[in-house]
Amino acid sequence: MTIVLGAIADDFTGATDLANNLVRSGMRCLQVIGVPGPELDVSDIDAVVVALKSRSCPADEAVADSLAALEWLQAQGARQFFFKYCSTFDSTARGNIGPVADALMERLGVTQTVMVPAFPVNGRTVYQGHLFVGDRLLNDSGMQHHPLTPMTDADLVRVLASQTPHPVGLAPRPVLDQGAETTRQHLAALAEQGVRHVICDTLDEHDLDVLAEACEAMPLVTGGSGLGQALPDRYRRLGWLDEIAEPGRLQPASGSALVLSGSCSRATLAQVAHFLKRHPGFSLDPLALAESDAQLQAALDFARDTLKSGGPVLVYASADPEKVKAAQARLGVERAGQLVERALGQLAATLVSEGVGRLVVAGGETSGAVVSALKLNTLRIGEQIDPGVPWTQAHLESREAPLSLALKSGNFGGVDFFTRAFEVLP
Repeated sequence: MTIVLGAIADDFTGATDLANNLVRSGMRCLQVIGVPGPELDVSDIDAVVVALKSRSCPADEAVADSLAALEWLQAQGARQFFFKYCSTFDSTARGNIGPVADALMERLGVTQTVMVPAFPVNGRTVYQGHLFVGDRLLNDSGMQHHPLTPMTDADLVRVLASQTPHPVGLAPRPVLDQGAETTRQHLAALAEQGVRHVICDTLDEHDLDVLAEACEAMPLVTGGSGLGQALPDRYRRLGWLDEIAEPGRLQPASGSALVLSGSCSRATLAQVAHFLKRHPGFSLDPLALAESDAQLQAALDFARDTLKSGGPVLVYASADPEKVKAAQARLGVERAGQLVERALGQLAATLVSEGVGRLVVAGGETSGAVVSALKLNTLRIGEQIDPGVPWTQAHLESREAPLSLALKSGNFGGVDFFTRAFEVLP
């Protein structure tokens, strides 16, 4: 058997976000951490999402890792490939969206792909090539303060043009309004002009359906998880995918409950504040972490004591932009981030080995650090908590029962996410 869709995601929460929408649309989905070996069994899987940590690394590393993932997915017989990046289109000043897309296209021998970052249900829309978060342009949404990948320009045509030597075009909303065939003709006309990358306006779910149909013959599509929710229906219409009962069914959860948060997004800061009004929490400070291991030990002792009642308990480094900038000024951006990631990763590894069985992690970089610390290789995707965030399960040698894990992008989830996540877990 071969898989239908092979996806390459540039961070761990983004991979989970896409996998969540694929499951909700009827595909059995497995998320793998890094490029797996040939022994991985995908015989009962329709889609595999390879989670990389390639959003903010040097472009040549991102390209090499993405090509390795593509090679493995090709070996599984994938019918279509998907390069997944964040719905806020964020990466470094030099990439990595453009360089990775170019490399994937060259390896696959294709001359055009679409760029569909929009996720309307989560308030990410594109109009006249400009990305909106709710009713705000991207550069006025809080993303301009992102500690690693700040976004100061909402014009995605201009942003992408700075990352690739190839022409970038636009599929505007009036074209999409006329349906899939007109959109397909528009893309073909742009291709004749040498346009390799096409930013696609997207305001609602109907636009996603139009784009999924218009691009069904493309070997490679790129975008956020919104496009992912529209693809499975096209696969069923093409005869590639059967109707699947309960594609997101997981085993019953067990163990105490822990939340680890490193994201400094507005959404996560509100979630932290909401949680702390109801449950205990411990705040990590990068400056204190830099001085000694005393604060890490204090956080560990605090969590252990609180978890005796089953939890949930929160350990967080989430802070407002001014506090983050102050720490970065003292320590440097890279070291400040590494200190937080290392601490949260160590907390996860220690506390899971001591009985935590339900774990929520907020932030893409934090999720990467936690997954690495736990040495996870695969995640089976379950039901959704909030748009873009499902529960997943992983098997660990140290636990008889599987670990239930939710990896949340910093910008995702309602204000009560940290508390409600455990209420909806089977």
